Amino acid sequence: MSGKGRDQQQYKAAVEQAEANLNVAKANLAKSQQDADRYQELAKQDAIAKQTLDHQIADLESSKRQVEAAQANVRNVQTSLNYSIIAAPFDGTIGISQVKIGTGVYPQTLLNTISSDNPMAIDIAVDQSDISKFSHYLQKGTNPKDSIFTALLPDNSIYPYAGQIYLLDRSVDPQTGTMKVRLTFPNPKNELIPGVTTNIRVKHDAGDSSLLIPYKAVVEQLGEYFVFVAEGEHAFQRKVSLGTRISDKVVVRSGVKAGEKVVIEGVQKLRDSSAIQVGAPKPAAPGGAAAAK
Repeated sequence: MSGKGRDQQQYKAAVEQAEANLNVAKANLAKSQQDADRYQELAKQDAIAKQTLDHQIADLESSKRQVEAAQANVRNVQTSLNYSIIAAPFDGTIGISQVKIGTGVYPQTLLNTISSDNPMAIDIAVDQSDISKFSHYLQKGTNPKDSIFTALLPDNSIYPYAGQIYLLDRSVDPQTGTMKVRLTFPNPKNELIPGVTTNIRVKHDAGDSSLLIPYKAVVEQLGEYFVFVAEGEHAFQRKVSLGTRISDKVVVRSGVKAGEKVVIEGVQKLRDSSAIQVGAPKPAAPGGAAAAK
């Protein structure tokens, strides 16, 4: 028998014993009540001493308090029994157990992990310049038929159900200049699995266009982002403001203009105004020793 079973049996036995004691206390109370009623009738006829009636009334009050104490004990041991049964706070899917039967556990021990299935929550990072737009979506409410939020699954297929905003985080992350936004998607067929990385598409309702550059062109320094822009045979460092990352590219909000060329190879070795070679590397001359002359 497992340790869990023994513990639960002990709690069940304690509950049964407490309930039995409660029944005994109730029986004593009934007897005391009957004796008190009978003594009161006898006292009206001066058939017993007043002291005897007073003692019986005191015994009756004591029996009432004993019943209350027994009831409190039943509640206490019942609570302990309830704690021996771990119930999930919500419906969902439970993972593989982190402990084996009979393992000693403590209040901080992780037993298992449960995730909700339907709806499924997806967190995204939103640039601070877009917070007002997302706040508007939250206040107005998004109609699923509008498909403002759609999910791109790892196999590049579009998830068939549209999402909606559930909440906005309380503050902007000062390191990234973004705010976490939680979306919820219906998941009736359990197609969305916890932990899977997805790309969220937000319907663009503005008339302007966005500039995309390869993400590997970006250099981060102390929480700020830079790229190297090619001008002739030199690269100059530019501070940029980034938007949403889309696959291997990222939206540039400011710092680079359309038509400018950014360096994508060897950016970690560059410094401001470093000399660069634009285009493919030149082939080496045949006979290395002769070419070096």
